[in-house]
Amino acid sequence: MSDVLLDPSAVAISLTRIAAEIVERGRRLPGGLVLVGIRRGGDPLAKRIAAQIGGLGQPQPPIGAVDITLYRDDAATALPSPKIGPSKLPTSIEGKRVVLVDDVLHTGRTIRAALDALLDFGRPRTVELAVLIDRGGRELPIQPDYTGLKVEVTANERIEVVWKRIGPAPDDEEPWAIRVPRGAKEGT
Repeated sequence: MSDVLLDPSAVAISLTRIAAEIVERGRRLPGGLVLVGIRRGGDPLAKRIAAQIGGLGQPQPPIGAVDITLYRDDAATALPSPKIGPSKLPTSIEGKRVVLVDDVLHTGRTIRAALDALLDFGRPRTVELAVLIDRGGRELPIQPDYTGLKVEVTANERIEVVWKRIGPAPDDEEPWAIRVPRGAKEGT
């Protein structure tokens, strides 16, 4: 049993709203825009947001992805044999407006690691953060600029993003629903 926070329609509406807000803020912040998804959950979201931006009559921004595995502050203790994916940026981020994208924001440690990874590729003019779900519980002073849904759940509950395959490639997925599985504890 679980409580659904966002169904497929609400996910689509949230991503459209985030895209519109990114475009609106971009009118006040000139310069090139690059979306960078945080692997695993942020990567497909960045692709969806870029498509939404294109659907708003704007140029579709380049999309990249960063893997934060080696940048985690618990990498040595929590990851005895880490699986590292590629970090790829389609263009230089030097002097650009970068929007980091992730699915669920909790403690802020993933975002801190993503910022470290991103800065290995250059110095952007600005870095903003877009998340589908902000679940609270911050341990670091990190806040999103764009949020699909802000929800408070207890510290021992987890947020689950249910993905739906939409194509043959391994990363051809889209978020289908967001839920809090009842009885499921964090880390299980």
